[in-house]
Amino acid sequence: MKKTILSLIAFFLLALAPARALENGLARTPPMGWNSWNKFGCNVSEKLIKEMADAVVTSGMKDAGYQYVVIDDCWQVSRDAEGNIVPDPQRFPSGMKVVADYIHSKGLKFGIYSDAGTGTCQDRPGSRGYEFQDARQYAAWGVDYLKYDWCNHSTQEVKSSYSIMRDALKVSGRPIVFSLCEWGVETPSKWAADIGNLWRTTEDITDCWSCTGQSLGVMQILDAQVDLNGYAGPGHWNDPDMLEVGNPGLSVEESRAHFSLWCMLAAPLMAGNDLRDMPAEVREILTNKEVIAVDQDALGRQAVKDRDYGGLEIWTKELSGRNTAIAVLNRGDKPREVSEYIGTRKTVRDLWKHADIALADGGYFRATLAPHSLVLLKVSGE
Repeated sequence: MKKTILSLIAFFLLALAPARALENGLARTPPMGWNSWNKFGCNVSEKLIKEMADAVVTSGMKDAGYQYVVIDDCWQVSRDAEGNIVPDPQRFPSGMKVVADYIHSKGLKFGIYSDAGTGTCQDRPGSRGYEFQDARQYAAWGVDYLKYDWCNHSTQEVKSSYSIMRDALKVSGRPIVFSLCEWGVETPSKWAADIGNLWRTTEDITDCWSCTGQSLGVMQILDAQVDLNGYAGPGHWNDPDMLEVGNPGLSVEESRAHFSLWCMLAAPLMAGNDLRDMPAEVREILTNKEVIAVDQDALGRQAVKDRDYGGLEIWTKELSGRNTAIAVLNRGDKPREVSEYIGTRKTVRDLWKHADIALADGGYFRATLAPHSLVLLKVSGE
């Protein structure tokens, strides 16, 4: 009894203490996994999530480094008389512990969604006022990853709201990656490294190459990442939102460019398509280990846009081992000629062709890029 009372006192003292920096040792490279929202929205179920966990394994994605299977909004319906969050009994009849155990049995990790406000973006119960109770419940279920949204927050102060859940996760008894999703409203790159492992930098993505509205296209989100590179590194990452690779609004060429750019940005790689029936070309994009290695590079650098020739852009990323990744992007609607100086004493590898390439006389990379396409190079040597 004495030990229990002392534990409770320590728990409440920690809850009341000033905000502390995040030190959970997680996400040393950008998290990789799958999230339900982009493809399925609220149409989530125990059956779907288990099938997606199976597909992560059978598609080769697990072998390529994908770990997390994350249920987004709409899994929860209410709270019980004691305030515990209640999963939808029709869609998740076995409960979340069974789902988590199934995912873990596949050698994968389990992620879940909540909101810092009183309700989620789809008006399911949020975590405001229940942060410590929810964190303990997540730990009991076996949750490894929490995506935490910013709807229905009223007059809450953003940093304080997210700090409460950070501290709740710290004392939950389980290591849980903390993903902040406040859409870049309060410039989280400048402060969120003390609170979460990753933070959204923009509004939601949609499967469109270039468009604006309630959601943003790939190019609009890319533009918002310029000058954020100084805030990313092991354990804390800018998050330009989940992948739309394989969803119908993007062509295969656009999906390949989108994936390459997210890897250059050291972005979390959270697939958002239906993994159960991927065409071969989509699977090849998501499981390209040479490209994924750019994202997962231990140095943890985010790419910078070095040059912009009016729709033809050169992005560079420092890699470990004194190597460099170079992305040459044609974001426009017409073919573009590129002639980019690399150097005469360099080894250059095309990461989509899986082959070393010869440079033109004088050490130039020259090519014609199709519209909405990208060449991704790894450069090594003196």
